[in-house]
Amino acid sequence: MVREGPATAVTLRALIGGTASNIQLKQSFHVSAAASNKQDLYQILGVPRTATQKEIKKAYYQMAKKYHPDTNKDDPQAKEKFAQLADAYETLSDEVKRKQYDTYGTAGFDTGRAGAGHQQYWSGGASVDPEELFRKIFGEFSGARGFGDFNAIFDQPQEYVMELTFAQAAKGVNKEITVNIDGICQRCDGKGNEPGSKVQHCHHCNGTGMETVNTGPFVMRSTCRRCGGRGSVVTSPCTACRGTGQTKQRRTVMVPVPAGIEDGQMVRMPVGNKEIFIKFKVQKSPVFRRDGADIHSDVHVSVAQAILGGTVRTQGLYETINLSIPAGVPTDHRIRLAGKGISRVSGYGYGDHYIHVKIKVPRMLTDRQRALIMSFAEDETDVEGTVNGVTTTATGKRSTGS
Repeated sequence: MVREGPATAVTLRALIGGTASNIQLKQSFHVSAAASNKQDLYQILGVPRTATQKEIKKAYYQMAKKYHPDTNKDDPQAKEKFAQLADAYETLSDEVKRKQYDTYGTAGFDTGRAGAGHQQYWSGGASVDPEELFRKIFGEFSGARGFGDFNAIFDQPQEYVMELTFAQAAKGVNKEITVNIDGICQRCDGKGNEPGSKVQHCHHCNGTGMETVNTGPFVMRSTCRRCGGRGSVVTSPCTACRGTGQTKQRRTVMVPVPAGIEDGQMVRMPVGNKEIFIKFKVQKSPVFRRDGADIHSDVHVSVAQAILGGTVRTQGLYETINLSIPAGVPTDHRIRLAGKGISRVSGYGYGDHYIHVKIKVPRMLTDRQRALIMSFAEDETDVEGTVNGVTTTATGKRSTGS
């Protein structure tokens, strides 16, 4: 089975990776009375039968996030899918119930049978409210954040794409980007009610914003479901933000792009009280080729420079370089410039710049150049094969062909 992996959160200084896999539920929560037609609880959670309790809890948490009714308002089956997950988790998280289920299957929990041709819920269903079970597990995973941040689990950061030139990505740059972000509603000043109207005291939580929930052996404090933790109820919602206290606002923010960022990498940065993901798209360079923190480029030298040596000017990442060419340099010879590469975004120091020597062979020669080359060819002693226009005599000497 495929299981979702944990979401990865990073700051602007760190890169992120890892993508959660999608898991599909193919059967509805209603099942037939026949045990053979009931979906396996391990399949519901997407875990193997050998899964540990930690793996079962983690799988439930990821699946419940995905199928929570608040994030699937257009799916009429979401509520039943969500309850089905709670049903499976409550059984498999209890070692006694799990052993009974592994031994007898769903038949070990049936307390009665439906009439012929009728449908029934699995009678081993969860005794705890699915919503409260999820809040409990969410509280364990969220740690010190508590239930006050319950709704934040569905508030996924927006993703934007920023294009960079090769030089901008290599050296770093401060670049502006325009984003649409939730901000305090200017009409109601974030209060959620229409200006001039009043809000009512929430009697469900007595204005505290928190409620106490008894779930068998557990007594939990969670955000009030009636007022959402505000302690008051809006009777006349603001027409601009519809009672949420926030509206979408267009902002221009400055993004400090770290030196050494690579194509496809992503960072997360705060904007107000929200966070956004920025994915970088780096253009290719006509001069440089990148290999991690190292860069590679070519320099072309003449035949005379390759034979006799000399100097040549070439473009570096940070400055123009006067490069010394050793005499007798072969083609594709590589010259290393230590520390002249790209800054290591996740470490210290810089990479290297490797310059590959390419010898330019002239295609057109003057008469004088051709005569000089012919004379040079006659004196060569390590030629394998022949040279056009030059013949070898019977004594082993070459002479210019007529």
